Amino acid sequence: MRRLLIRPGAIGDFIVSLPALEHLRTDYTELWTTAVNAPLARFADAAISLYDTGIDHPAPGGKVLERLAAFDSIVSWYGANRPEFRSALRGLPVIFHAALPPSGTGGTHAVDFYQQQVGALPGVLPRLPVERRDGKFLAIHPFSGSPKKNWPFERFEELAEHSPLPVHWIAGPEEDLPGAVRFDNLWDLAQWLAGASLYIGNDSGITHLAAAAGVPVVAIFGPTDPEVWAPRGVDVQVLRAPHGRMESLATDQVLPYLRR
Repeated sequence: MRRLLIRPGAIGDFIVSLPALEHLRTDYTELWTTAVNAPLARFADAAISLYDTGIDHPAPGGKVLERLAAFDSIVSWYGANRPEFRSALRGLPVIFHAALPPSGTGGTHAVDFYQQQVGALPGVLPRLPVERRDGKFLAIHPFSGSPKKNWPFERFEELAEHSPLPVHWIAGPEEDLPGAVRFDNLWDLAQWLAGASLYIGNDSGITHLAAAAGVPVVAIFGPTDPEVWAPRGVDVQVLRAPHGRMESLATDQVLPYLRR
């Protein structure tokens, strides 16, 4: 069977849906996703940038529909709420799923939400096939997709000053942090992260990436719900700032996890 998976989304959204995507693997599995997430799809026979396919138009053109018709099964987290898109794909073997858990899911973790969508068992861990090793360093990523989710930078600096291990800071292409470790490819970053003794970060896609690489993780949460969005890994500790305000979490409350 030739199956196409269409999965847009940010880094963290993609990683928590990885077990569901892997569950849908068939004889030939092609994935259309964002260019940044494509390198993480090690399970797929081909991973293609969603926006290079031409599908991200109000109504897909003839060439796109012809390409879609070559698949025996299509599972899409794209276009579920777009009537004109669904109408254009009428007659094709496509199943649509909601791209994000709805609010009020009763604490259902995002991983389990996506597992339920595809008829798979809950409770699994997103896992990337990288070689875990201990390079004896602390990795810190002090950013996220929203300033509201960021613990004050000076608190991270205070943590770094108390670290018994060398500290490596991580930053993305658009994040301002001179001297930080940067990778253009998320797979390369995952392989590098797999050598950390510990990772500390906010509620971000890179925190999910570290957990999926098997690294011990301390994830600092504020306004978002960790029951739904906490990273899942073999050793993940989640600290939630009181009242959801990141500045209300003191450095002393995080230090014990670093010293451990």
